[in-house]
Amino acid sequence: MRIEALTGESLDAALDDVAGLRIRVFRDWPYLYDGDLEYERGYLETYRNSDAAILVGAFDGRRLVGAATGTPMVDHADDFAAAFEGTRLALKDIFYCAESVLLPEYRGRGVGHRFFDLREAHGRSLGATVSAFCGVVRPEEHPLRPEEYRPLDGFWRKRGYAPLEGAVARFSWKDIDQTEATRKPLQIWTKVLTEDER
Repeated sequence: MRIEALTGESLDAALDDVAGLRIRVFRDWPYLYDGDLEYERGYLETYRNSDAAILVGAFDGRRLVGAATGTPMVDHADDFAAAFEGTRLALKDIFYCAESVLLPEYRGRGVGHRFFDLREAHGRSLGATVSAFCGVVRPEEHPLRPEEYRPLDGFWRKRGYAPLEGAVARFSWKDIDQTEATRKPLQIWTKVLTEDER
């Protein structure tokens, strides 16, 4: 498996494959996302339109089997500004690690760490001092929660991330067991990007 950081034209060329991965992977718990390609293409325009965007791709041969994206948080200001109000963090100082999707059969090989390594390094190269991402919050008693589900909190904490108190974004999508889109809370997690990690 090859892990590669893509920008510019190579990023642009991979976005349809990223859309397909997002639809497939986010259909599972905890996102339960009933996605469609038209919406995905519109959503991914953020990365096509940002000169500072990065896509980290995991390839099995020529096939994209995993992807992680990132941009400066200011490129997502409309979606995240409210979540950061009162946190003392300036959006211009934050690099946003957006989606991270990997097909199940490729998990457990260290790809998740590489996804974060390369995105954090890219954020530092742009002058960001904080890295952030968000994770959906679901109730423990949700009827579709798998019994064997293990949250990723431990992995994120080992990477140096922690929930940012009071910082919750809200987004709408349609769950696989619903007929209409509903708003969900997503907890913001942050990490200080330090010089000695370079």
